[in-house]
Amino acid sequence: MTRGLFVTGTDTGVGKTHVAVALLRALAAAGVRAVGMKPVAAGIDAGAAVAADVAALAAADGRDVPLPDRNPYAFVPAVAPHVAARDAGVAIDLDAVAAAYGRLAAGADVVVVEGAGGVRVPLGPAVDMLDLARRLRLPVLLVVGVRLGCLNHALLSADAVAARGLALAGWVANRVDPGMARADDSVADLRARLPAPLVADLAWGAAGAVPAGALAALGLAPA
Repeated sequence: MTRGLFVTGTDTGVGKTHVAVALLRALAAAGVRAVGMKPVAAGIDAGAAVAADVAALAAADGRDVPLPDRNPYAFVPAVAPHVAARDAGVAIDLDAVAAAYGRLAAGADVVVVEGAGGVRVPLGPAVDMLDLARRLRLPVLLVVGVRLGCLNHALLSADAVAARGLALAGWVANRVDPGMARADDSVADLRARLPAPLVADLAWGAAGAVPAGALAALGLAPA
């Protein structure tokens, strides 16, 4: 059975794509057929065919899969996904995303699914990003941007994951603010309080690798 992981974050700009790309590269290096998926992307640079996040996932896994499966919903404006969808007259259909996920999974051992924004970003009037993770029946990897406010954001995000009945497989500390005071203390506090293992602690400007053992901790290591 194909395994999968839903990569989400405590906010936008915390490094979800960075982490998803690192996981895809680690899986490829371990001989695992992995593919990256971005169900909803909002924000396509002028002159670009796809969102930068989608392009990064494709470059990392190197797999030739249909773009509509890798990225079922793509919107040009860099605004909240539900706003972009509403303006385009489109309803984001979780069943359509699940169908695309199933087609990707049929040709892969692992599907790494990257969300957009944080865990509660709306996708429509009554659905949000965690509803998508639940529809795909995937465990969650939470990327925590280590900056002022991260304790509150991370703990609330973990509570939201649990409230949906989703498994929090682990979390990543991504040190997005090199000038943050007492950053080590915040990471230590989260290690003590979050109900899942810290699978990677990424330094500011890290080249994009996850440590040995991260795949095993997430249940993604080769059998």
